[in-house]
Amino acid sequence: MGYLTIPLDSTHNKSLFSCGNSLLDNYLHKQAKQDVKKHLSACFVLLEGESIIGYYTLSSASIIRESVLENFRKKLPQSYNNIPTTLLGRLAVDKKYKGKGYGELLMIDALKRSFDASISIGSIAVIVDPIDEDAKAFYLKYGFILLPDSKKMFIAMDTISELF
Repeated sequence: MGYLTIPLDSTHNKSLFSCGNSLLDNYLHKQAKQDVKKHLSACFVLLEGESIIGYYTLSSASIIRESVLENFRKKLPQSYNNIPTTLLGRLAVDKKYKGKGYGELLMIDALKRSFDASISIGSIAVIVDPIDEDAKAFYLKYGFILLPDSKKMFIAMDTISELF
């Protein structure tokens, strides 16, 4: 199974994208290309012709061992104080395409890409830091778990592997 998205590049018309959240819009318009160039994150876009339907970003991250649930932590070697993860930093769909399942498609694409990368570069889970309550509900619906004492959420690579 291939990916639905392609890496963001200078040929993509970012200026027309509008998801309705100024932080997510401004990121794509002004910051994404710079972050990609500096290898701070990878940005992937879903296109329809010249229009960007939506995008997401991935980067490497880590979380403190104590921040994960006890039953998950028990399975990890004691020597790991920080656990390698993949950050799904941003995910947004243009207002013109909302309600058509593109958010789910982008998330599945991001999880597949993250899982595939975890084979080459260790990552035990995908983490997200939902921007608002709607985003939190979206991720909960797809099996992400709230981390104790944090607004972050995660889904283990073992769980993601069952999808593919």
